[in-house]
Amino acid sequence: MEASAVRADLHDPASLAALGHLEIVARWVVDGFLSGLHRSPRKGFSVEFADFRPYQPGDDLRYVDWKIAARSDRWVVKQYEEETNLRATLILDVSRSMDWRGAPAAQRLTKRAYAEQLTAALALLLLRQRDAVGLVRFDDAVRTSVAPRARTTQWRRLLAALAEPSGGRASDVAAALGQAARLVTRRGMVILLSDLLVDVDTALPALRGLRAAGHDVTVLHIMDPAERTFTLTGEAQFADPETELAVPASGADVRAAYDRTVETVIGEWRSALGAMGARYELVLTDQPYAVPLRKAFDARQRRP
Repeated sequence: MEASAVRADLHDPASLAALGHLEIVARWVVDGFLSGLHRSPRKGFSVEFADFRPYQPGDDLRYVDWKIAARSDRWVVKQYEEETNLRATLILDVSRSMDWRGAPAAQRLTKRAYAEQLTAALALLLLRQRDAVGLVRFDDAVRTSVAPRARTTQWRRLLAALAEPSGGRASDVAAALGQAARLVTRRGMVILLSDLLVDVDTALPALRGLRAAGHDVTVLHIMDPAERTFTLTGEAQFADPETELAVPASGADVRAAYDRTVETVIGEWRSALGAMGARYELVLTDQPYAVPLRKAFDARQRRP
């Protein structure tokens, strides 16, 4: 990428997306984000071999594969399962409502495009921390389920999963969270990325179940700025992309009620998640990726 005045993770998401494909942009974003961070310490090794990784200064020489070093003059270290710091599962909402944006493509990404790019960046960031990363994609059913792994091939597997088709109208959050619980067999980290256009009460039991099992839960509430603050004026027809219900109304007539409802819903999610020890973060699609990446990374760093 052309050198710029700011790191890629601080760029406008829409302009950044126009510069490259999902994989390329994710690498730029994570490289920029990590440029000011220290590498996380290694947690040690277990007896279960997982993969090789390049040797880094300070690694225990007992785990260098000397046969590979002698044969190819390439220093690699045997990586074991316990070296992965945690198991993380990313849960991505790809329902029809996520395809919405409140501004032209040149100005703003759809919620889904923003969330997919953020998911890719989060996955790469966690993999670079030697964490095992999995993915669940859902709409009205679970569309993708990739078990957490820390191997070098996992990044390609996750990118392929992000490219899979979807498009169901509704959002079955409970089913997706249930699948995540089955994938993460020991205490780990679960990150839900969704516009949360679901009944709060339908998702809470599954979220409580994850917390009861000892998982660290972070919910990233993806919203377009036009959803957060009502700005339309004049007569319009308002349509729900998932139910296709359409209602004609005047912008001036619905603005106050809409803004109150949004504040109430955000408050309900924040309060309910906070009460169970989960984290809630509102993420607007015009925010640079550094903002939600920092929130998720801070949650990871707080884990013992």
